[in-house]
Order: sequence, then structure tokens, then C-alpha cells
Amino acid sequence: MKRPTIKDIAAAAGVSKGAVSLALNGRSGVSERTRSRVLEVASTLGYRPSVTARALSSASADAVGLVLVRPPRALGDEAFFFQLIAGMQSEMSCALLLQVVDSREAEIALYQRWWAEHRVDGVFLVDLLVSDPRVELMSALGLPAVVVGGAGHHGELASVWADDYAAMTSVVEYLKSLGHQRIARVAGLASLLHTVRRDSAFASSVVDGVVVAGDYTAESGARATRELLGMAAPPTAIVYDNDVMAVAGAEVAASLGVAVPSELSLVAWDDSVLCQHGRLTALSRDTFAFGARAARALVAVIGGASPTDVEDVLPELVVRGSTGTAPAVQVGCEHPTPRVR
Repeated sequence: MKRPTIKDIAAAAGVSKGAVSLALNGRSGVSERTRSRVLEVASTLGYRPSVTARALSSASADAVGLVLVRPPRALGDEAFFFQLIAGMQSEMSCALLLQVVDSREAEIALYQRWWAEHRVDGVFLVDLLVSDPRVELMSALGLPAVVVGGAGHHGELASVWADDYAAMTSVVEYLKSLGHQRIARVAGLASLLHTVRRDSAFASSVVDGVVVAGDYTAESGARATRELLGMAAPPTAIVYDNDVMAVAGAEVAASLGVAVPSELSLVAWDDSVLCQHGRLTALSRDTFAFGARAARALVAVIGGASPTDVEDVLPELVVRGSTGTAPAVQVGCEHPTPRVR
């Protein structure tokens, strides 16, 4: 197939070759409407700028990008991303360009602009969807990328991930060993791949289980916990998809007079200072090291290496004061003893 050229883009977009050049290189002289149209057409045609031309215009952007689709205020509560970013930066000498947007559409438009303006040498893709258009976009643009957490859904891109299915199964089996049968889960966003994998593991492991959707905020964690504890037969254990929702859930339980852990056991996903100070049992992993692995993978791809698929270590269950034997089970029952601290 013939490689698309600037002339092809100009014909398809109905503009001059000069306008295409200005738009692709992020220069003034064209309207934002024209620039957006040119970038859209370039992406559709699979246009990739000449390697030689790029080398002549700029050897390197000396930066990589990370885009988060989050309400800006909510991001400040997520310790996971701060540790992840710190780990990424520890392995790179270049700048990390971070931007928070409010939608996937805005995220995709930003990648297209960064590519056209030569703003970044590569990007990290986080919060992968089950069917994610960003994977195909990166391949079409020829922009080096590493998918963080995209097991089996990362196409030809490099990927660094942990087994969410196995991790959820380990949590449920631990709670079942304590005698819990009515186990609930406060999940993250339903569109995310890791949520789907955790949902699948939970459904396969729990007979009398219920899942309530959350969005990683304290408000959603509190709301879901009130809903669960208001049921005719409330759960004796709840697993939360992040630390923020779990802490909020513990506060709701206390306000309702539900004793933790004698009446209700709580487990958080992704250990943090919040869990440590709140004595919450949590799945713990070295998020800093996880980010560092992702950065090494991206640096290698930018340098011309073939994309790799790296499985990270399985998160470890750290037992604290928020989990105990189910109310209807004798205290002397036997169960595994994960690391306690």
C-alpha cells in the first residue's frame, strides 16, 4: 500500500499543502478548525512523517507523555498515581509531560496534537478499556507507547501489567477462609479492563456476592457502603477497588454502629498511607517499582527495541485490623496467615 503523503492529506481535507504542513507542525497560520481537520484526516489515512524529515527538524522532544482522564480534584486523593509517576520519573532523564482531561475524546485529541507538534517521544497509556481505540491510534501514528495494565489487550504495543484476576481471587479466598460467605465488592469504573477482570474473578469465587459500582472517590465509597449495609442481609465483608473508597466505607460503618472487624471485614485494593494509618487490610505492591518498569519499557521502545510484555509481581495481601472471622463462625477456625504488619 502506498504511504500517504502531505499531498494526500491536503486533497482529502480540502486545503493546501502549505496549510497541512503548518497544521502538522503546530505552527501558526491556520485556524484551529483547519488544524483539527488536518489532524483527523492524517490519523484516518495512517500518515506518518518521514523519519528523515523528523530527524532534520528535531532529533528528540526529550519528553514523554501521560494523560489521565480524571476530575482534577479527585486526582489529589489517589496516592497510586503519585507513586506510579515517581517510579516512572526515576528511570528517565527526560521530562514527563502530565495532563489531566475530562474525557477519552479529549485524551485522543491530545495525543494527535502531541504527535503532530513533536511534543513527546512516546507515551504511557493507563486505565485501559476492554476495547481501547488508543492502542490502534498509537500503532497508526507510529508513536512509541507502553500500556500500563493492559494484559492481553495491548495489541502490538509494549505492556507492563499485574494479574488482577489472580489478585482478586486471593482476596476472596482469604475472606472465605475466615468464614465469610456474604461478600460484597465496591468496584471501580465499569469500562476499565482491570475492573472487568476483577469482576470476573469475584463472580467466579463468590456464591452469595454483590457488586456495587463506584468511581474511586470517597463519596462513591461512602454511598456504596450505606447501600450495602442497608440491605436486608448485609455482607459480612466488603472489598473496595481503591484505598480512598475503603477509608470512606470504614467511616460509614462506624457512623452506623457496625463494628469492624467483629461484624464487618474491610479490604482495600492498593495499599497506602491511608490504609496504614486506618489499620485497613489491603493488597500491597511496590507501585514505585511498577512505574519504573513501565518507564524502562518505554525508554527501550523509543530507542528502537521491540515491544515487550512484562508481568509484574502479584500484589500481596497485608492483613491489619479491618479483617477478622465472620460473625457466624467460631474464632478457632483455621485459615491461611498472610503477612501481617
